[in-house]
Amino acid sequence: MSEVRIAAEPRTTFGKGAARKIRRADKVPAVLYGHGIDPKHLTLPGHEVLLALRTPNVLIHLKGEGVDELALPKGVQRDPIKGFVEHVDLLLVKRGEKVTVEIPVTTTGDVNSEGLLDQQLVSVAVEAEATHIPTGVEVDVEGLEIGTVVTAADLKLPKGATLVADAETVILQVINKPVEAPEEEAGEVAAEGETAEAAEGESAEAPAAE
Repeated sequence: MSEVRIAAEPRTTFGKGAARKIRRADKVPAVLYGHGIDPKHLTLPGHEVLLALRTPNVLIHLKGEGVDELALPKGVQRDPIKGFVEHVDLLLVKRGEKVTVEIPVTTTGDVNSEGLLDQQLVSVAVEAEATHIPTGVEVDVEGLEIGTVVTAADLKLPKGATLVADAETVILQVINKPVEAPEEEAGEVAAEGETAEAAEGESAEAPAAE
C-alpha cells in the first residue's frame, strides 16, 4: 500500500465556531491519537483529505510543524447533504506493527444461471502490517451452483494478512431465484380482485329492504 502525504498544521482553537472557520477555509479539523500519546489536534487540507479517503484504509503520512507520523483514518464525519469531510479521527501507527482493519470483499464472474448470488458481507476483518494493508479480497463466483456457501475461512487473503473474523462467518451464498407468477396468471388474479371490489361496491350502494 502506498502512503499519501498530507500537510498537517497544529490546531490551537476549538469549539464549533473555530471548526466552522476552518471548514470555510477548505480545511478539515482532525485529531491524532494512539500509542499512549496525548491527542494532537490538527488542521488538514480539505481536498487532499477527501481524495485520500477514497482509498479504504489509506495510510496517511502527516508532515508538518511538530508532526511527522503515520496514521490510519478511524472515524470520519461527513456533511449528510453535501458529503464533504467535517472531521477526521486518525490512529497513530508505526512501521512493522500489526493492525486490525476491515477490507472490502468483491466478486468476479457470474454464478450458475439458475441461481442468484446473495452476498451477506461486503467487508471482512483482517490483521496486517500497518504499511502493507491489502486493498481488498476477491472471490471468484464463476459457475457456482445453487447451495454453495463461501465462509470467511474460504477467502484467499493476500500475503501477510490473517483472518480476524470468525472463520464460519458466511460471506456469500448461491440461492434459488425467486419464483415469479406468469403474467397471465397475475392478470387473472388482478381481474378477480377488481370483480370482488365491484361486487362489494354494488352491495354497499343497494337500498336496504323495507
